Amino acid sequence: MDLRGFLTVVVRRWPSCAACLLLGALAAWAVNALTTPVYEARTQLFVATHAGSDTMQLNQGQSFSQARVLSYADIVNTRQVTETVVKELKLPTTPDELAGRIRAEAPVNTVLIDITVSDTDPRRAARTANAVAVRFGQVVERLETPHTVESADSMGVAVAPVSPVTLGVTDRATVPDVPVSPRPLLNLAVGLLGGLLLGVALAALRETLDTTFKTAEALSELTALPPLATIPFDSDAPLHPITVGEAAHSPRAEAFRRLRTNLQFAQVSERPRIISVTSSLPGEGKTNTAANLAVSLARAGIATCLVDADLRRPCVARTFGLVQDAGLTSVLIGQASAADVTQQATAGLAVLTSGPMPPNPTELLSSARMGEVLQELAATYEVVIVDTAPLLPVADTVGLAPLTQGTLLVVRASKTSREQVRTAVDSLRNVGARPLGAVFNMAEVAKGGYGSYGTYGELPAPRPAVWRRPASEPHDTGARG
Repeated sequence: MDLRGFLTVVVRRWPSCAACLLLGALAAWAVNALTTPVYEARTQLFVATHAGSDTMQLNQGQSFSQARVLSYADIVNTRQVTETVVKELKLPTTPDELAGRIRAEAPVNTVLIDITVSDTDPRRAARTANAVAVRFGQVVERLETPHTVESADSMGVAVAPVSPVTLGVTDRATVPDVPVSPRPLLNLAVGLLGGLLLGVALAALRETLDTTFKTAEALSELTALPPLATIPFDSDAPLHPITVGEAAHSPRAEAFRRLRTNLQFAQVSERPRIISVTSSLPGEGKTNTAANLAVSLARAGIATCLVDADLRRPCVARTFGLVQDAGLTSVLIGQASAADVTQQATAGLAVLTSGPMPPNPTELLSSARMGEVLQELAATYEVVIVDTAPLLPVADTVGLAPLTQGTLLVVRASKTSREQVRTAVDSLRNVGARPLGAVFNMAEVAKGGYGSYGTYGELPAPRPAVWRRPASEPHDTGARG
C-alpha cells in the first residue's frame, strides 16, 4: 500500500479515526479531571569550604567542594533528613514516602545543590523544602566533622573539631502558584496524538482484514474480467428500482446506459445475444441490474426480452408489477408457449416471468428444453437477458450458464469477499460458461458526484447494427405479447 492508498484508507475509514480521536480527547480530559494537582517547591544550597586566603588553598577548597557535592546530593532523601522533617512539621506521611517526593540535583562544575519537593499542598511543599534544606545542611556538616581533637589553641586548650564545609541556603522555597501535574494542554496533545495513531492503526487493520472490494479496479485485478460498469449506490433504489421517469436522469440510470454501451462494444468479434446475469450471493443487486440493463436496451430501440430464471426467489414480476402465475416454468413443462406468457413492460420491454415455483429448479434450468426456449426467444428478440440465481448457494446457474452466450457477474461493493468472487468465477469457467465482465454494484459515490452531467437527460441512442437481425430473418413482433 503506497502513501496515496494509505490516505485513501484513512479517509474511507474516517468514522473510526474520528471515534479514536474523540476517545483520546476524553481520556485526556479524564486524566486532567481525576488527577490530583501536584506542586513543586524548589530551594538551593551553596557548599562552601573553610580554606586559607592564598590562591592555592582557594583552588583546593573549590575542587574539594565540587568533588563532594555529588555525594551530598545522595544524602538529601535519607532517613536522617526525612525523619526529622516529618516530626518537626508533623507531616501526614512517613519518612519513606517523603523521601520519594524529594529530588536533589547538583549542576556540573558547580558547588550548588537544587532540592525540589513535590506535594499536593503548595504551602506544605514550600515549608517542607525549606525544612529539608536546613536539616540536610546539618546532616552534611555533622558527617564532615572529625570525631577526634586534632589541634589546640595558643593557650594549650583543645579546639573542638569543625566541619570543613558549610551549606548555606541561597534561594528559599516559595509557595508555587501553578501545579506541575497534571498538564492539561500536554495531556490533551498526547491524547489526541494517541487517538490519531490508534485510529490510523485501526483503519489499517480493518482494511487488511476486510477482503471485500472497494473499487472496480481491484475486482478486475482479481477476476481478470473487464469492469463493464460501476453502479453508484442510490438510497431511492428500493422505492424506484427501474430507472424510468424522473429516475431516468439519475447517475444510477446513466451508469446502466454506460453498461449497455460497454456491453455492446466489449465483444466485437462475437456478439452475445443470450446474456445471463448472476452474482455470488443473494442481495448483490443482480435482478435490479438485469432489469435496468434490459430497460436500457429496450429504450435504445433494441428488441429485448427479460427472462426471470431465478426459480427460487423470483423478483422480476414484482419489480415490474406483472403477473407471475404463468411464465418460464409453464413453458418448460409444456403448458404454454413463450409467446403466450410473455408480458409487456415499460419502454416496450418483453418480460417472461418465472411462473409457478417448481420442486426441481436445477434440473429444469439445465435441461435441453431450457436451451430450446432460449433459442426460441433469441430467434424473436435481438437480446435476451436472463436473471439467474446466485452461484454459491445453489447449483441452478451452474447448469444454466452454459446454455447462454455470456454471463455478467454482479459484485456488490464492500460486501462480497474476494474468495467468494473467485469461487463464483471459477465455477463459471469450470462448466465452460463465458464470463463477459463484472458489474460493480452499489459503489460509494465520490464527493462531488457526477457534477453538472448528472442533470443531463438521456441522449437518443442509435440502434447498434451489430445486434440487429439480419434482413433475411423474419421479425415476429407478435410474440412479444
